Amino acid sequence: MLISLHFVHKSYCVCIFFRNFVPTMPQYVDVILPLPLPGTFTYALPPSCDTMPQVGCRVIVPFGGRKTYTALVVRLHSETPPYPTKPVAEIIDTSPAVLPDQLRLWRWIADYYLCPLGEVFKAALPTALKPKKTASKSQLGGKEDPLPQPFSPCFEGAPLTDIQQQAMDSIITQWQTHDVCLLHGVTSSGKTEIYIHLIQRAIEEGKQVLFMLPEIVLTAQLTERLRRVFGDRLGVYHSRYPDRERVELYQKMLSDAPYDIVVGVRSSLFLPFKHLGLIIIDEEHETSFKQQEPAPRYHARNLALVLAAQVGAKTLLGSATPSMESYYNAQSGKYGLVTLKTRYAGLLLPTIEVVDVQEMQRKKMMTGVFSPQLLAHIRHTLEQQRQVILFQNRRGYAPVLECRTCGWTPRCQSCDVSLTMHRGLKSLYGKSSMVCHYCGKVYDVPRTCPNCESRDLSSRGYGTERIEEQLQAILPEARIARMDLDTTRSKQNYEQILHDFEQGHTDILIGTQMVTKGLDFDRVSLVGILSADTMLAQPDFRSYERAFQLMEQVAGRAGRKGTQGHVVLQTRDAGNTIVQQVVTHDYEGMYAEQMQERELFRYPPLCRVVFIYLKHRNESVCESLANEFAVVLKKVFGNRVLGPDTPAVSRVHLMYIRKLILKMELTAPMSAVRQRLLALQAQILALPQYRSAQVYYDVD
Repeated sequence: MLISLHFVHKSYCVCIFFRNFVPTMPQYVDVILPLPLPGTFTYALPPSCDTMPQVGCRVIVPFGGRKTYTALVVRLHSETPPYPTKPVAEIIDTSPAVLPDQLRLWRWIADYYLCPLGEVFKAALPTALKPKKTASKSQLGGKEDPLPQPFSPCFEGAPLTDIQQQAMDSIITQWQTHDVCLLHGVTSSGKTEIYIHLIQRAIEEGKQVLFMLPEIVLTAQLTERLRRVFGDRLGVYHSRYPDRERVELYQKMLSDAPYDIVVGVRSSLFLPFKHLGLIIIDEEHETSFKQQEPAPRYHARNLALVLAAQVGAKTLLGSATPSMESYYNAQSGKYGLVTLKTRYAGLLLPTIEVVDVQEMQRKKMMTGVFSPQLLAHIRHTLEQQRQVILFQNRRGYAPVLECRTCGWTPRCQSCDVSLTMHRGLKSLYGKSSMVCHYCGKVYDVPRTCPNCESRDLSSRGYGTERIEEQLQAILPEARIARMDLDTTRSKQNYEQILHDFEQGHTDILIGTQMVTKGLDFDRVSLVGILSADTMLAQPDFRSYERAFQLMEQVAGRAGRKGTQGHVVLQTRDAGNTIVQQVVTHDYEGMYAEQMQERELFRYPPLCRVVFIYLKHRNESVCESLANEFAVVLKKVFGNRVLGPDTPAVSRVHLMYIRKLILKMELTAPMSAVRQRLLALQAQILALPQYRSAQVYYDVD
């Protein structure tokens, strides 16, 4: 090949000839593997490679002795590594399966939440997109969804009231100066209708919308409502759908005709959006937005804000009981703030009646967990052919089984927790079983106490199963359903429960915090909060905030249509400030009081908190590691380090746990803090006695 380059300058021309010039083709790829390993791995491209992969394409590579994994290409180059490389076994994609914006978000997650990029990769893609063995492309594709119908300019959403229109106009105005706006609207104030009109506006501008919900169970009602307006332009994405369906939606989002709207839970943040313009986060205060296990331990609300900032989208946070972090940001001017203080169509907020359970028990007036006031209201509500929601934040039959003779209680063999009684699980000794809610192991209920051989074993406390059983005995004519993790393990289960309740086939719905989150039922006029004390007694600086949110949210399920609702709140601490604030629906009072405590003890939102967990199979080694790591950290961060401490659950899956807390000022350079943490971690784990230990972080 002969190539000439001509350089012209004024009155003369210079011509330079290059012979045999051939552009250099990449010979290697750097990939990430779906494994908890730091860094990238380099592989050689096969010489006979028909198709050159691109950044974001999947390839199948050998790893270790005999294993193969689906890896993701993050770099192509010709730099020969200083170690022998294995060749790529197969190139799966002809075009990227992961877009540049997604990769940028993955890297941010790995850096901010202090976890390997491989763990982000593993969490981000559906399982079927990460085959461990060579798989044909047809197996990964799935069937095509029908293309969305042409968008009709005739909008079928309900018209906004004057108050709703003013709120929507205020949100749009706030977006001119703030990329994030908080919509603080009381329960049943019509926030969803405002969301629908904002979605319509974004679509008309050619933008995509991500509508995030905290719980899978909420998607059924909302999806039905949105589909009546937007039809096939709407996709739904969450883990209760089969993996094949999630792959289909993922690949549709990569196509030239993606969905304009996606409704999903926290995992929907990892979808490949090409024209994202609006993210709506409903019930933004919910703890379900925080991923706990496995890593990455991200907060979906905060991650959504990062994604929106990266792609230039607007964000709307909505809640009747905003998180203190979001409300603080709105009060300080970082976010815009719009409030809706009245319910839709002028409906009144529910009245709340506090029942002192301790007094009722002293007078021997309780029937199991039910006060006479609550039973009277339930009967009256059923006579009026209205519906009831009962909230108990414990699933199973009973939290504890106890020997009445010696006080022995069964505990999990792998975890440092007592076992929860369940009646709906099979057992060698009948229907009852005991379950560890941490590792999931199931045990048979013993016939005698292994400590004193007494047969006098009894269950203590009330879970949703036991409440359902007792209430059915008290009200045999009532149609009762239960909604908790045990009854909603599949998409069909929870949709059927909600459908039956919505259609009036169920009179009373008993549930855990699932029933507190954004559900909208016309005929619910009574809500019973069976035990407020379990929420108030949690060893967490956020316990009062979360107790207020849960009680206020579940109270908001009553009286959403027609007559004013009523709430019966049972507690042993009727004079508690939080209880009184729930009675008066006083969010601002709760916020002001809790902020005083946060300022006094320096907790978020006035600082950043990183929990550092240390694990080892040997308790003494774990204790020693925690003490040594604390010393090292305190040399660098001083009194910002608290601990080590033994957490309430100090052993899970046979691993002992210790915990350190790092508090940093809001002005601290967190990137430098994270780098220093990882460097100190590497230093301490390099010691021979700690090489089998685990250290992980829970940020914010």
